[in-house]
Amino acid sequence: MTAFILVAGAHTGGWVWREVAAGLRDAGERAYEVTLTGMDGGGRPAGPGVDLETHIEELVRLIDRVEAQDVVLVGHCYGIHPVRGAAHRRPERIARIVQVDVGIPQDGDPALELVPDQTVRERVLTLSQESGALALSAPVVVEWQRWGSVAGLTAEALERLTEQAAPQPLATLTRPLRLSGAGAELPTTGVLCTANGSSIAVVEAMVAMGDPAFQALADAGVSFFELDTGHWPMLSAPRELVDVLLRAAAGEGHQVSATGRERPAHLRPFLMDVKERPRERTGRVDLHLPAADGPRPAVVFVHGGPVPAGARPTPRDWPAFVGYAQYVASLGVVGVTVDHRLHELTAYGRAADDIAGAIDFVRADPRVDGARVALWFVSAGGLLSADWLAAPPPWLRCVAASYPILAPLPGWGLTDSRFRPAAAVRGAGQLPIVLTRVGLERPEIAVTVEEFLSAAADCGAAVEVIDVPLGHHGFETIDPTDASRDVVERAVRSVLGHLGAGAD
Repeated sequence: MTAFILVAGAHTGGWVWREVAAGLRDAGERAYEVTLTGMDGGGRPAGPGVDLETHIEELVRLIDRVEAQDVVLVGHCYGIHPVRGAAHRRPERIARIVQVDVGIPQDGDPALELVPDQTVRERVLTLSQESGALALSAPVVVEWQRWGSVAGLTAEALERLTEQAAPQPLATLTRPLRLSGAGAELPTTGVLCTANGSSIAVVEAMVAMGDPAFQALADAGVSFFELDTGHWPMLSAPRELVDVLLRAAAGEGHQVSATGRERPAHLRPFLMDVKERPRERTGRVDLHLPAADGPRPAVVFVHGGPVPAGARPTPRDWPAFVGYAQYVASLGVVGVTVDHRLHELTAYGRAADDIAGAIDFVRADPRVDGARVALWFVSAGGLLSADWLAAPPPWLRCVAASYPILAPLPGWGLTDSRFRPAAAVRGAGQLPIVLTRVGLERPEIAVTVEEFLSAAADCGAAVEVIDVPLGHHGFETIDPTDASRDVVERAVRSVLGHLGAGAD
C-alpha cells in the first residue's frame, strides 16, 4: 500500500484534495490531505512565527507517523516547497515526489520566486517591510488568475476556492528553502497542466536548448504527465489527477531524452537552400548584407523564449533565423538577427529594451534605409510586438509574426503587462501585419492568435494571414515540405513588398 501525502498550494488547505484523496482510497491506497498551520481558512491569519520552516517540520512529523512502506509526497504550487524540504530530511522514507503544475525549487529559493504574477510578488515584498504585517490576504474571485489558469473550474468551484481560502503567511513565501542534498536522487514526476501554459513539449524544448540548468529534467528518475486543464486540477479534473498519481507511483510517465538521435528541432536545417551572404556581428546584432549599392530596407527578426542564458548556440545562430536573414539578404534587403535577453518570463521588459536598442543601431547604419524597416516576431517573441503595434513609428513599414504567442499564457504572470498584442493592435491603424499561422499549433497558443485576429477584425487592422495547415510550431526546421517552402516564400515576398523592396 502506498501513502500519498497531499500538500496544497498558496491560500488553500487539505480540503482542495478531498475528491482526489477519496479516489486514491477507492483504489486501495492511503491518502493524507494536509492542512498546514495557518491554512485552515475562515479569513483568520496565522500568528507570528509561521514560516516555511514551520510547514516543513509539520510534514516531517507526518512522514514519521505514516506506516506505509512507500510514501509519495505530492506538492501543488507553494506546497512543493515544504514537500521538497521534508523530502531532503527523510529521503529514506520517500518513494517519489510529485510536483503538480509547479517548477522545481532549488536550495536557497524562496517560494516567492515561483509565484508567476509580478503584482503579487511586489505586494508580498512591500508587506514584508511593513511592521506588523503577517500575511498576504486571500484572493477574491477575479484574482485567482494571478496564481494560474482557472480553466476547467466551474463557477461553483471558483466560489468555493474563494470562500475557503486562507491568508498566506508572508514568511512562508519569503524564507529561503534549505535543502541538504540528501534527497537529490529521489524519483520525481511533474504533472503539467497545459491550459496553464506548461507541457511536455515545453520541457523538451528547454532541455534541447543545452543549458546545464535544465539537463536534470532529462534524468532517468524524472517523468512527466500532462493534464488538459488549468492550475487547480484537483478541483477541475480530480479523476484524471487520481489516475496520474497512481501511474506516477507505479513509475510510469514520459521521460525526456537529453541526447536523442535527432538534432533538437531548433537546430535542424532551414527548409530552403539560400545563397550565402556576408554576415557582420556587432554586440548582440548580426547584419546579413545584400549584394546591392546604397541604403537598403531591413527586416529585423526577433526570436522567442525564454532562452536560458547558458544556451548554446544562441538564437541568432539557429538555422531558422540565419536562414530567414540570408534569404531576405539574397533578395536585396538587410537581414538582422538579434540575441535579446529574454532568459526568463520576468525579463520581457529587458528584452524589449534590447530590441529597441538593436533597431536604433540598425537604422543608424549607412547601409540601411532607416525609413524602411520591418519587424518579424517569432513564437513567444510575439509579445514584444505590442509596443510597436500600439504606436507604430513612420519608419515601420510592416510587422510580421510566425506561429506567434499574441497574449500572455495564463501561467506566465503577465496579466498586467504591456505585452498584449491582442490589445495593442487597436493602435496599429493600417500598418501591414503578416501573420503566419500553423494548423498544428498547441491549443493554448492558438487561442491567443484567435484572440488577436478577433481584435484586429474589430478595429479594421490590415492583417494578412498565411496558413500552414499541416505545419507545427517551428515548421521551418520541423516540416521541410514543398508546402512549407511555399509559405516561407510567400511571407517573405509579402513583407518585402510592404518595404517597397520588390521593385528595387
